[in-house]
Amino acid sequence: MYRVVFPAFLSLALGACSLGTVSPLSFGFGGAASPSSSKSASLRSSSVGLGGDPTTARTPPGRAPQVASAAHVDRAPKGSFDRAPSGALADRDYSATTLDAARARDLINAYRKSNGLKPLSLNPELSNAAKAHAKDLAKWDRISHYGSDGSNPWDRVKRAGYNAKVAAENVGTGQISFDEVLKGWKESPGHNRNLLMSDIDNLGIALVQEPKTEFKSFWVLALGARH
Repeated sequence: MYRVVFPAFLSLALGACSLGTVSPLSFGFGGAASPSSSKSASLRSSSVGLGGDPTTARTPPGRAPQVASAAHVDRAPKGSFDRAPSGALADRDYSATTLDAARARDLINAYRKSNGLKPLSLNPELSNAAKAHAKDLAKWDRISHYGSDGSNPWDRVKRAGYNAKVAAENVGTGQISFDEVLKGWKESPGHNRNLLMSDIDNLGIALVQEPKTEFKSFWVLALGARH
């Protein structure tokens, strides 16, 4: 059985999205937002909002990964991404924003251990998949689980050489630290389910910073298990 799960997480909330269907995106605000609560709201850069619960999609055996297309052609499905309003995060200080992948792994594993789950190991292929998507999000200054080449998380982990039987992705934009990202993921039911999946073995994580963008920071966590 093949499975891919990918909720989204932003400083400005994103609605749930899934393979096969494209959900409209909306900016929301505050704590763990449900689909009914992630409606338009005034922006405060100090607040963190979460998207709706994720949808699980199953990928049939033998599905070929999406092949990267021309670099300057945007193939992300219409309505599958959103952007930050101009200046929404301008008052946040990102000068100390960094990612220590080993520390991020340890924090995730400590959380999993407290819930009776096995630890995850860092995987270079998943890290490469996460990095590629973070770079793509930064290039287009948006939040999405679809790449500008039309790829989804399943495509990207397969493309990176990870022969997945299970794949999941959490995305964050605008957070100053991994602690802030992780706190939000824990408080969101959908993202939390990804962190606490029992049938995964590996993780990869990436951060790309681009001061000239509205979102500033782009975090991607890829989770999976091999065949």
